[in-house]
Amino acid sequence: MSENLFWADEIAHQVIQTHPKLTVATGITPSGEIHIGNLREVLTADAVVRALRSKGKDVEFIYIGDTFDPLRRVYPFLDPAVYAAHVGKPLSEIPGPKGDGKSYAEHFLEPFLASLREMEVDVNVQRADRMYKEGRYNRNILLALEHKDRIREILKKETGKETQDDWSPFHALCKACGKITESKVHSFDAANEEVEYSCACGDRRKIPIAGGGKLTWRVDWPARWQILGVTVEPFGKDHASRGGSYDTGIRIAREVFSYEPPFPVVYEWISLRGAGDMSSSKGNVLSVHEMIDVVPAEVLKYFVIKAKPNKSVVFDPALPMVTLLDEFDDPASTARNHRAVELAKVSTSAAVGVPFRHVVTLMQTTRGNLDEMEKVLVRTGYEGVDRKALEKRVVFAKKWLDRFGPDDMKVEVQETFPAVARDLAEKQRQALGYIAERLEDGMSAQKIHELVYEAKDRFAIQPQELFLAIYRSILGKDKGPRAGFFLASLDAPFVRERFKEAAGLSS
Repeated sequence: MSENLFWADEIAHQVIQTHPKLTVATGITPSGEIHIGNLREVLTADAVVRALRSKGKDVEFIYIGDTFDPLRRVYPFLDPAVYAAHVGKPLSEIPGPKGDGKSYAEHFLEPFLASLREMEVDVNVQRADRMYKEGRYNRNILLALEHKDRIREILKKETGKETQDDWSPFHALCKACGKITESKVHSFDAANEEVEYSCACGDRRKIPIAGGGKLTWRVDWPARWQILGVTVEPFGKDHASRGGSYDTGIRIAREVFSYEPPFPVVYEWISLRGAGDMSSSKGNVLSVHEMIDVVPAEVLKYFVIKAKPNKSVVFDPALPMVTLLDEFDDPASTARNHRAVELAKVSTSAAVGVPFRHVVTLMQTTRGNLDEMEKVLVRTGYEGVDRKALEKRVVFAKKWLDRFGPDDMKVEVQETFPAVARDLAEKQRQALGYIAERLEDGMSAQKIHELVYEAKDRFAIQPQELFLAIYRSILGKDKGPRAGFFLASLDAPFVRERFKEAAGLSS
């Protein structure tokens, strides 16, 4: 890709040259919580769509929920007593975990679609089960059944694996047991659009093709391209491997469905810090709807799309998320990634202009009082802050701190002198006394920072020892927020009195 273009713009440029009609598609199987890793699929597509539209192109953006896929096994987050009997049944046809009347597929799909709306990812949602039941796959199913032997040859050539003689590209949905994984198709009637199957449960009958089953994945995918007119689609590196489903899909699309395959956008995985690649089936996830409640939508989008799709990235919702949020807010920091910021923006985006760390600290020291926060911000050099933007950011700060915040960012000012501060070393007490004598009302965070280091030098004390004394005296623990802004966020008379007490200069 050109170094002069953002990756989404480069893809848009290539696609425009080769495809007169533009339909971008993406899809996910709702087998469990749809997670941050899944976002790479959808947001990669969204970035390309936005890049194409910024060039004045008319683009259809389709999201396919693979709701007709079977439940493969009883996942760790499921009750075996309930779901063992449902293994092999389509996700759209089994009950959701909450027993609220929603299907398993909708239970996981609906929160994700709500999160997409919050991120202003505008998609035309298609559900696979409805597409099959409405007969939209019928023509392709019949073509696949008619060209079964050709498909078998393609699969053998591309994957090196043989298929059994009774293999069928179509899995029938058994009317008796409700499973889609246990049947064998014996014949089909193209004129009446029916198949005859037998199932491991003993059932045998003829059923209509519409809603009577689904194509195996390697055939379903290229069929879907043709049905929906897909011209661009992102997909994971597993599908792009040699002999993978994209390789077989190319040939099946051309040789069976007479359709030119879409432009591929291959992406790497997003892994979770300390836990590896995210997986819904393993329960190793941070769900999108959970994160959208903790982090602004535009920041989550920015995280996903700022790196090229072929670069693996690690998601860490703790301190790195603080850095990312501040980076997105600061135009100087995002100069190199300005296009990613543009493509990630949502209409409700509003930069606060105050580092997120400071908001987290203020939210605690002022107990969420916005009037007090604004007073502190003014005296610490942050004037003209948008109150509504600050209020929204405070909500995120509280949720982030509760869910992911490290202990040293959690602040609870002790009302009485902490016992842990009674055994400070002589130099620590002297340094705190020095700071207390020189701390002025309304002193800026930078001036307080300089005062702390002045005390450190005067009494030849290590910085960590002085910070420990500060935090023990006020918080009763060894670590805390950045000292300059933290002390500036507190009433100066309180800080002076507390440091004097620590220094033994007052009762």
